[in-house]
Amino acid sequence: MNFLDIYCVTNKHVSFLKDTNYKIGWVGKDDSLPNYINCNNKNNIFYKEKYYSELTFHYWYWKNLMNLEDKKWVGFCQKRRFWIKPQSEDKVIDIKNIKEHLIQFVPESWEKYDAIICKPISISGAKKIKILKRGWKSLIKNPSILFNKKKETINLHFDMHHGYGNMDKAIEMLENNDKKDFKKFVYNESSFNPHIMFIAKPEILNRWFTSLFTWLERCEKKFGFEELGGYDTTRIYAYLAERYLSFWFKKYTKYLESPWTFIDI
Repeated sequence: MNFLDIYCVTNKHVSFLKDTNYKIGWVGKDDSLPNYINCNNKNNIFYKEKYYSELTFHYWYWKNLMNLEDKKWVGFCQKRRFWIKPQSEDKVIDIKNIKEHLIQFVPESWEKYDAIICKPISISGAKKIKILKRGWKSLIKNPSILFNKKKETINLHFDMHHGYGNMDKAIEMLENNDKKDFKKFVYNESSFNPHIMFIAKPEILNRWFTSLFTWLERCEKKFGFEELGGYDTTRIYAYLAERYLSFWFKKYTKYLESPWTFIDI
């Protein structure tokens, strides 16, 4: 049997995960429970948690826990969003029955893949009033957006919700071998694999973390921290990572899209 470690990154207690093989990565400001894994020690970026969200723990895991010689699968989820079995996708899932539906062991179907990412969400179909209100700068540049759903891309969505032009600025910070491809991806796709959730072997994780955090550190020189605020930009580094994940895993791995569920806690 291929073994699986899943880390749930949270700033709220998730007592319903007790008696599962899920490990809890704590990014909260309050004290954690004794069995939770804190990421404010050793080699860490905990001071960036306000801006990096769950990536704070991802970085800590990469620098302090990851073992490239280990052959087990390692994955990450987050509070409210959890990996579930394929046969559970259409079930009604809540705190009371979630243990029955969580992925806790590696299914045989994964043998043909080297990475697992969330099933995608679509960001097209926004109400015209919202596009007029939040996307007016994009409309000035391309009025056809209002009448063509194919124009409602990842880039437009990012412009509307996380600062006009910020995605383009971030793309300029990428390595040359990804810059053109990622720009094509965000300018043409209208869905992405959400929540910075993924499962893979350590060798893949190391490549992903190296690419991601190298890029985000460069983006810090462009965006900094002091000017970031509100829903739009406070966690811009996490929002960028979420979009980049969809591109990177699809370009560099043999991936499988797997179901997940939302639990309101």
